[in-house]
Amino acid sequence: MSESKQRAAEIAQRLRQAGFIAYFAGGCVRDALRGADPHDYDIATDATPEEVQRLFPKSQAVGAHFGVVVVRSGPEHIEVATFRTDGSYQDGRHPEAVSYATPQEDAQRRDFTVNGLFYDPAADLVIDFVGGRADLAAHLVRAIGDPAARFREDHLRLLRAVRFAATLGWEIEPATWAAVKAEAPRLAKISIERSRDEFLKIMLHPNRVRGLDLLDESGLLRVILPEMEALKGCSQPPEFHPEGDVWVHTRLMLSLLPEVVSTPLLLSVLLHDIAKPGTRTVDETGRIRFNGHDELGAAMAGNILRRLKFSNEVIDAAVEAVRLHMKFMHVQEMRPAKLKRWMADATFDDQMALHRVDCLGCHGMLDNYHFLLAKKAEFADEPVIPPPLLTGYDLMGLGYPRGPEIGRLLRAVQDQQLDGTLRTRAEAIAWLGREAPPA
Repeated sequence: MSESKQRAAEIAQRLRQAGFIAYFAGGCVRDALRGADPHDYDIATDATPEEVQRLFPKSQAVGAHFGVVVVRSGPEHIEVATFRTDGSYQDGRHPEAVSYATPQEDAQRRDFTVNGLFYDPAADLVIDFVGGRADLAAHLVRAIGDPAARFREDHLRLLRAVRFAATLGWEIEPATWAAVKAEAPRLAKISIERSRDEFLKIMLHPNRVRGLDLLDESGLLRVILPEMEALKGCSQPPEFHPEGDVWVHTRLMLSLLPEVVSTPLLLSVLLHDIAKPGTRTVDETGRIRFNGHDELGAAMAGNILRRLKFSNEVIDAAVEAVRLHMKFMHVQEMRPAKLKRWMADATFDDQMALHRVDCLGCHGMLDNYHFLLAKKAEFADEPVIPPPLLTGYDLMGLGYPRGPEIGRLLRAVQDQQLDGTLRTRAEAIAWLGREAPPA
């Protein structure tokens, strides 16, 4: 038994000893029945929050309005919630009021049948008021009761339905799926941070392509990333893109990513060609071009990611990858100094990963990628950017005046160092004396 489960069982036992019902509830029951290790454990009880706090003095009522108390047990923080029914939802996310209720009534207010299961740890018994076990066995995501009503109560459930289907590899029950599509526009009414976080959970999962397809077919993607709709039908030069239009290319790239990816890499794959529809031209010979789509794409990506309220760190890394993704065509012609400076970037590995799937998702040519792998191996035994041969104080000591010219000269010396032309301090001083002697 995991420590988390043991701690939850001890809390449930203490509630029972005080005369209350105490069941494991929700996702932990679902995951345990699937043979997966639950991330955390929630307990549902008929004890009121005040009664829970009397039993556990160090607990904290984090959601008193909803009857939720967090009980600390060692390193674990376990939510204990009173059985309840929910009042009306005015904001599409939270009920205006709750009423304490029976376990049966509590199960009916939950989102999906597989999340409406209870487990009695004392009796080792699964308690199912909503048909969740049958849907779990059938690998079905089914809303409890009227699907449209469940989604109108809490619009985030629209994305949760897709997330469960994608990450678990299940199907969405037809009536529930119809309601997801019908109610999809309501997603725009809730905070973008909530939608973004659910979207990321879907797209960072190895089943991200199925997640994208469900988001697209449901209409939810048009709410979160409406700019991606224009990728469909945006044809590309067949000699470079035999796979098809920009949407097909982007989707194929997602399928070629490794299971575990960083958030900036994922976002750069989704957005690297976001400006192609806006830059597409066809010349008199029928040649399709997308001149400037990298620079415009970087600007668009920045606007999109700021709208979705990503951190500056994520935005900067993803935008830089979009801006530079066409630069890989020229790596074999770059002077060593320029290439080394680029390879020293902290996000360069993600940029290389973007380039790899960009190539595999179209023409399949990886010569520049393999060239860079060889360069990484070549530079592995020494810093890509070694310590400078000279400092600003050195230059001022040689008679160069303080000012911006010092920085330009230091960079020129470092370029020669990175190119392998200069190797020692003495060589650097001699080179400066020849190329740019002090006035």
